[in-house]
Amino acid sequence: MINYLYQEQNWKTELSNLITDPNELLDELSLSKDQLLSGSILASEAFKLRVPRSFVQKIKKGDAYDPLLLQILPHHLELEEHAGYVVDPLGEEEANQLPGVLHKYKSRFLLTLTGACAVHCRYCFRRHFPYQENLPKNQDWENIKQYIEARPEINEIILSGGDPLTLTNQKLSIWLKRIESIEQIKILRIHSRTPIVLPSRIDNEFTYLLKNSRLRIILVLHCNHENELDDFTVSQLKSLIHPNIMMFNQSVILKGVNDSAQTLVNLSYRLFDAHIIPYYLHVLDKVKGAHHFDLDSEYIESIYTEVLANLPGYLVPKLVREIAGERNKTPIYGNSMA
Repeated sequence: MINYLYQEQNWKTELSNLITDPNELLDELSLSKDQLLSGSILASEAFKLRVPRSFVQKIKKGDAYDPLLLQILPHHLELEEHAGYVVDPLGEEEANQLPGVLHKYKSRFLLTLTGACAVHCRYCFRRHFPYQENLPKNQDWENIKQYIEARPEINEIILSGGDPLTLTNQKLSIWLKRIESIEQIKILRIHSRTPIVLPSRIDNEFTYLLKNSRLRIILVLHCNHENELDDFTVSQLKSLIHPNIMMFNQSVILKGVNDSAQTLVNLSYRLFDAHIIPYYLHVLDKVKGAHHFDLDSEYIESIYTEVLANLPGYLVPKLVREIAGERNKTPIYGNSMA
């Protein structure tokens, strides 16, 4: 007999015991505090360090330029001001129709069920998002339902955040049943980085919920480098293989992390090992605090040209940019990226 309570307590214990102190992170990785600590502390005060211990174990000790470390270590460059890098690069304030609702695209809309994440990615485009003002409460559901039913073109709901998989299975089940009760909704998409940084989150109860929903489930993961996909993580992801579930990945091309064609090629093949299809490769959203991750447009296009030459078409993610106010992602390969 499967002990679901034990499984949930296991990942919840990990989630409640994250590394949030730059001192501890640098000690854990045997890194020099003289070089990194002061900037990390200041940047962490603005946007807190938050990372699971199991993810830290994937980082090479003593390497200040490890591609996984660069994604999560607060850096003094985050505190610089740069023209064009703003707190709301995607215009989500305007798309925020109801508490928890972001409606930008015709047939689908996004629900932000929580502001919590298992990890704070330093390039996060929602690092300044006012979650506490926007989280939907139980009493908001009827308004959300009426909003959907008044727009019969909506057939898909996207759960996002924050990260929806930081919620308990019980809370997820409540929202899943609510969404299933609306006949016009056919697809539930879940955007989550949690299975990558906290793979124990994929427990049997969560898997059961997805496999037994009347909705078609699309799990869109966020992985930027093959080193994030160790054997345990891949085995956990494979437990989700089911006719009712499709798994895709979206990455962000980041300076120092995955800004080479070979790194992106390796990532696509490693995702394929886990039965995950590369979906999007995003150009960095110009959010305040992330300028140091951005790359020259011509350089990005040259990398992507090489990726195209080295991968079969089914493993090539679409290179896109999201532009505030546009009704879809904008493909940018071969076009001006300005």
